Amino acid sequence: MKTTEHRKSQRLDSLNLSYICLDEDQQAVKQGMGRTLNLSESGILLETYFPIAMEHKVILSIGLKNRVVDLKGRPVHLRSIGKGVYEIGIEFIEPDPKTLKAVKQFLRSKSSKR
Repeated sequence: MKTTEHRKSQRLDSLNLSYICLDEDQQAVKQGMGRTLNLSESGILLETYFPIAMEHKVILSIGLKNRVVDLKGRPVHLRSIGKGVYEIGIEFIEPDPKTLKAVKQFLRSKSSKR
């Protein structure tokens, strides 16, 4: 059975990363490591051992080949997959043009290898 893709951007499997959660006052309330389940130009699906509150902003540090980029995002969905593991969809917000360019180049290089 074929499924219809509703995403704006192609998703690719990706990497491990670190994150910091910020509250409404931009104060760090939590930090940790996560695993990137997939990555696109507009967001990331993150696997963590802690839920991230929907009202928090997230600063993500992601390794793209030889470069580490920082992106800011907001949770758009959260799902518990059991045993204290969560999948969190993060939409990028206010992306820096240079960082977004690096993400696009990384995605192009990964998709050309498929």
